[in-house]
Amino acid sequence: MKKVDPAEARAAVLAVADWVRDPDNVARPARPAVAAAVRATARTLAQEAPGHTVELRVPPFVAVQCVEGPRHTRGTPPNVVECADLDWLRLATGLEDFDAAVADGRVQSSGSRAGEVAAHLPVVPLE
Repeated sequence: MKKVDPAEARAAVLAVADWVRDPDNVARPARPAVAAAVRATARTLAQEAPGHTVELRVPPFVAVQCVEGPRHTRGTPPNVVECADLDWLRLATGLEDFDAAVADGRVQSSGSRAGEVAAHLPVVPLE
C-alpha cells in the first residue's frame, strides 16, 4: 500500500468537512471527494496502527487491515469494524465517539480486538 501523505489526507478531509460536520444541512459532496477522504483516513489509520488483527471496512471505498497482533489469512476475519462512509469520516475526524457509534448501531464491531481501533482515533482531527 502506498504511504499516505498527511497533508494530502488533511486536504481530502477538508474538502468534505462541511458535510461531515453537518450532513443534514450540507449537500453530500461528489463521490470522488468522499472516496478520497475515506481512503486517505482509513489508510492513514493502517499506517499509524500497522498490523493484520482488525479489518476496517468502509464499503464500497476501502478495506484495510490494522492493529498489531495475530495475522488473519483465510475466511471471514475474526475482528471487523464496518460502517458507512459518513460514519467513518465522523469517527476519523473526532466528531463521533467510537463506543457511542457502536451502541447506536452505526458502526458494526465484531471480535474481541475490533474496539482497539478506537485508541487510534481521530486520524485527522477537525477543530
